[in-house]
Amino acid sequence: MAAVVQTSHGKVRGRSRDGVTAFLGIPYAAPPFGPNRFRPPQPPEPWDGVRDAFEYGPTAPKPGYPKPFNALLPDPSIPGDDCLNLNVWTPEPGGSGLPVMVWIHGGAFRNGSGAVHVYNGHNFARDGVVCVTINYRLGVEGFANLPGAPLNRGLLDQIAALEWVRDNIAGFGGDPDQVTIFGESAGGMSVTTLLSLDLGLFRRVIAQSGAGGIAQDPDDAMLVTREMAARLGVEPTAEAFAALDPAAILPAQASVAAEVSMVPDPGRWGATTAAGGMSLTPILDGELLIRRPEDAIAAGAGRDADLLIGYTSEEFRFFVMPTGLAAQVTDEIVGLIGAGMGVPSGLPAAYRDRHPDMTAGELMATLITDHLFRIPANRAAAGHTASGGRTWMYEFAWRSPNHDLGACHALELGFVFDNLTAEREGLTGPNPPQALADRMHRAWVDFAVTGDPGWERFDPSSRAVQTFDGPSDQVVHDPRGDVRKLWD
Repeated sequence: MAAVVQTSHGKVRGRSRDGVTAFLGIPYAAPPFGPNRFRPPQPPEPWDGVRDAFEYGPTAPKPGYPKPFNALLPDPSIPGDDCLNLNVWTPEPGGSGLPVMVWIHGGAFRNGSGAVHVYNGHNFARDGVVCVTINYRLGVEGFANLPGAPLNRGLLDQIAALEWVRDNIAGFGGDPDQVTIFGESAGGMSVTTLLSLDLGLFRRVIAQSGAGGIAQDPDDAMLVTREMAARLGVEPTAEAFAALDPAAILPAQASVAAEVSMVPDPGRWGATTAAGGMSLTPILDGELLIRRPEDAIAAGAGRDADLLIGYTSEEFRFFVMPTGLAAQVTDEIVGLIGAGMGVPSGLPAAYRDRHPDMTAGELMATLITDHLFRIPANRAAAGHTASGGRTWMYEFAWRSPNHDLGACHALELGFVFDNLTAEREGLTGPNPPQALADRMHRAWVDFAVTGDPGWERFDPSSRAVQTFDGPSDQVVHDPRGDVRKLWD
């Protein structure tokens, strides 16, 4: 069966299956190439007749994930210029008043798309939610500091997609006043950043494994731009980069990104770049993004939106275990990487005192998990609550048996989307617990519908954290609080 919906730029035809209608590849902005290269998102050209929305649209230019991450995180690449598109799954195309969830994907601001199979929104729609997944510009196209071009183009794309949702989602049965934005990793950092901007485009936020500590100083971002320009043999300007095909930029982009993550040297890349271990991120531009998101949230930004925020217990194992990197790490390397990322000087030794039996690789994974994910999530939760916002926290603690990953980064995705079959055993291993997916997915739906995921609210005095680990899911108050206090 097919259904037709009128949008502000033309009619789209979706395809129905098992009570859910999917509309795929709908453009929310014009192709960001040619005269639109490195410009803010522009409105799409209207179309006549009815546009079939049966297939995912083109994805933003991006490099493939290196081995072994390409097997753990399948990331389809779909050719074409019309990459600023989104996908909608709805249980009632002709309905009204349904809650809406808008997914912003992760991928270190240089990979990912709304077409990743695990992000299929069918099961959210099955449970009464209109689910939207979006694309946005990545890497140099979306986030590089290019003199002559506006900064934070990828963030501007995300905002344009949310404006499209505000203006069009009622036609798909959704309520534009009941929108929840959610995302993981760079997507979690994105939704926390959007929370800090007081946009009025959403009511609730779910930040998974990404909080409010990431934002580059523009001078630090220029260090990255200059290095990429030198490798490409061009000037570090928007005009010079625009003369290059996007695909020609990707090798230099990928090599610089790898060096920043492997050796986060503040002397070479700047302190704000090294702190996140990522070469291209949102930039403190003095206009859209004035303060680090966690600082803006602590000052009261986003207080009117409900926040659900959390992390996985062993995030950084994802980056060091399947590659074999963990086996090469020494305690000296842990100290050097920690210092480069801005970890307080005494913490590597304090972690070693608490974990004398850990290998150096495991110790580094534990330290950087806290630095990049757990502690920033706690700071954002505390700041949001102190400024009057309603806040909940979670920790995903179920451990994968594959590749010594443990409760690693991105492991919760199949559980959140209730889409474990999409994992193909890469992250979860065989027979992941469906009952855990039932509970976690239901909590996300309940939060979007009612503003309450089903457990005690976070308060800085008690620090209630819902732990998802399988048969013994429970609320824990201030988990590993003695270590958390070391960061205060």
